[in-house]
Amino acid sequence: MAEEKNKQEAEVRAEEQMVETTPTAEETTSEKEGASTEEKKEKKKKSKKDKKEAKIEELGEKLQDLQDKHLRLQAEFDNFRRRTIKEKADLIKSGGESVLVNILPVIDDFERAIESLKELPEDDPGKQGTVLIYNKFEEFLKQNNVKEIEALHQDFDVDHHEALTKIPAAEEELKGKVVDVIQKGYCLNEKVIRFAKVVVGE
Repeated sequence: MAEEKNKQEAEVRAEEQMVETTPTAEETTSEKEGASTEEKKEKKKKSKKDKKEAKIEELGEKLQDLQDKHLRLQAEFDNFRRRTIKEKADLIKSGGESVLVNILPVIDDFERAIESLKELPEDDPGKQGTVLIYNKFEEFLKQNNVKEIEALHQDFDVDHHEALTKIPAAEEELKGKVVDVIQKGYCLNEKVIRFAKVVVGE
């Protein structure tokens, strides 16, 4: 009897141990849920990392665009500044050009007057006064860097001369050269403000 009782007790203990070691359905599901939450967390971490990398790449591209725009604007500004300085220098150099151009016909009239007074004696007051005023005008032109364009017996130059007509040259060496000047030409700081009107030999 005692042996049977001991056997039964041993069997009961073995069953209890089996029950304890065998996982229940609830434990299995909880383990599965734990594994799935860990996977989800990992996925979230990965997606966050991908988003950050994409954002960094996007910001890098924007920075590159801004740097390119900045460089272009800087180059444009430098060009504008250089152009403005050049225009200002040209304006200062050619300042009062219109005034000087309008004085030239007065100089022409004085030259014609002096030519017509050629027959009068040198001590004639009218002639002296006319020459004096003409000399003052010439001095004024020199002070303002206005120079007469040399034309007579020079090679015809389209950059400085304006041909009104052509005539047969009296000598062979005068062909293609200026044989007469109808109206003098002038330059202001190497810039032509009036072309010399000439007759060219052919």
